[in-house]
Amino acid sequence: MEKNNSIIKIHNLCKSYDQFKLNRISFNVGKGEVVGLIGANGAGKSTTIKSILKIINADSGEITFLGNNILEDSRPNYKEDIGYVGENVDFFSNQKLCNIKKFYEIHYNSWDEETYRYLCEDVFELNNETKIKELSKGMKVKFSLSLALSHRPKLLIMDEPTSGLDPIVRRKILEILKDYSKNNDAGILFSSHITEDMKKIADKLVFLDKGELLKECSMEYIKINNIDIDEYLEVLIHNKGEDNEKNIL
Repeated sequence: MEKNNSIIKIHNLCKSYDQFKLNRISFNVGKGEVVGLIGANGAGKSTTIKSILKIINADSGEITFLGNNILEDSRPNYKEDIGYVGENVDFFSNQKLCNIKKFYEIHYNSWDEETYRYLCEDVFELNNETKIKELSKGMKVKFSLSLALSHRPKLLIMDEPTSGLDPIVRRKILEILKDYSKNNDAGILFSSHITEDMKKIADKLVFLDKGELLKECSMEYIKINNIDIDEYLEVLIHNKGEDNEKNIL
């Protein structure tokens, strides 16, 4: 991906804990590109995402978002251009959807009420008078996605959002994400254990294991060679990133 086409570039990102180290992770997400983060629990996916959102402070490296190194900028304004949907959607359980929405829209100058209404009411068929505690897990993800896309983010981060959802809901969400990315030149960073979803939506895969970047490859490469993503990850881990084609093709 060319430099001027990048939404976000992660370069030599490092973060150390007592029993874990994110070690010099580098990859980028381009305009209109969906990048899948692949790895087991403890691979470094969430640490990478939290570093981008500055929920944690990286030890070193660069995260360049829309041309600015956000690790050197203390201003939180960059988050206006980032949408986030996680596995656990935590809102005030007794609040109605319309009240949560009001809280969100006052924090985003780019809030688009028409987009929200279209996604929440027309596409996902959610009632704004419903309380959060009355929603199923799938409905919570739908609501969270409606909020995330309604401020028109340049980068959308999805952290295990489809885990535990039924195939019909997952398929609908993936269709919306793909369309949003292509129609808005937006980048999507998608972390998921469900590799079937990755095959449907991702343009590129980034394989991580124990804080190490094992490999980055296109989804075209995966499909042309009829590679099973889970088996490929196992081979990469075994060979520590050395591509052993005989074992996977």
